[in-house]
Amino acid sequence: MPAARPTDDNDLAAIQALLDRLPPDHEPMDVVMIDGWLCGVLLQPSPVAQARWLPPVIDADGRPPPPDFDAPRLQSLLLRRHAALNRAIERRDWFDPWVFALDAAASPSETVMPWVAGFAAALETFPALLQRFEPRLLEPLALLYRHLDRDDIEDGDAILEFIDALEPSASLADAVEDLVQAVLLIADVSRPRRGPPPPRRGPR
Repeated sequence: MPAARPTDDNDLAAIQALLDRLPPDHEPMDVVMIDGWLCGVLLQPSPVAQARWLPPVIDADGRPPPPDFDAPRLQSLLLRRHAALNRAIERRDWFDPWVFALDAAASPSETVMPWVAGFAAALETFPALLQRFEPRLLEPLALLYRHLDRDDIEDGDAILEFIDALEPSASLADAVEDLVQAVLLIADVSRPRRGPPPPRRGPR
């Protein structure tokens, strides 16, 4: 079963290698964007079927892979990550986002931007979360969307007020911690727990 064990670095490398084998006319997400995308999918108030969230990972226009592509292997790896993120969200537990340091000149925002772009793409593709809860999500969304270009935040006057009140991320570790914090805060709204929540663990 895909959820039998969590993903590791080998699985992550295997996912990217599979995506790199897609034809040149396909536009797949990279692994960082996929991780943000999956979190945006999992935070929806109702479950999103795999048949809806998987095709955009393989191609921006939803084109299927060629017959000789190892789609079952990719699906298995992605479902394992989907399950691991779902467990963390359900338990309000820390998880390690797939974010990787770039060159020394890259800012924290530049480094986490692809992850946030994947998350934002999921909320645009599956609008139920914002349609139902947007006023209650402005503060945690600001933790994420401050890493995007302001011109890319549609109808963002309200959220920009929250962004302007935030201090810039002092380090990549701070920016990554904010990703996790925002996801868990949004989960409190869209996927509320029954009974008092357990204390959240911080980054390892």
